[in-house]
Amino acid sequence: MSGKIEFVITNMVASASLGLELDLYALANKIREIEYEPEQFPGAILKFKDPKASLLLFKNGKVVCVGCKKRELIAKTIDKTIKMLTPYAKSITKTKKPQIDITNIVAAASLGLDLDLYKIAYKIKDVEYEPEQFPGAILKFKDPKASLLLFKNGKVICAGAKNEKEISIVLAKAKKMLEPYAEERE
Repeated sequence: MSGKIEFVITNMVASASLGLELDLYALANKIREIEYEPEQFPGAILKFKDPKASLLLFKNGKVVCVGCKKRELIAKTIDKTIKMLTPYAKSITKTKKPQIDITNIVAAASLGLDLDLYKIAYKIKDVEYEPEQFPGAILKFKDPKASLLLFKNGKVICAGAKNEKEISIVLAKAKKMLEPYAEERE
């Protein structure tokens, strides 16, 4: 019954510092892929079609990249951003390759179990389930720090993990914890 649970990464969130000081107003005026509405949000938004990703850009050169499904694509997106913005930068604060920190990975998987979410919410203390609000239950883990959205059909969405190993650990822990509350499959 055991074995590694397969999962598919659907999104990665990463942060980095470009080593550039940015004038967000000027960038928004010169580059059509950049939106900047400081009344709404202090950062500008840069959207790429290839790789499909969005970045939040801040004046100090810090960025948050969302939408990539692989680490290599994050690095490629950050490099593309540096090349695009350097000619418009107010100043260049450092020239070495930026360190990229993955802050959140979202992944989808199936536990291969039909789950009784009412029973799970009643019996397991770290589970929130409000079916009137949302059809899934939320199971939170402290180590590694991540959350799972659980659905009746055994499909799960994992959020909060920082790497693939943490996703595997959380999925294995969840399956072991939830097996006693699984319903027989027809």
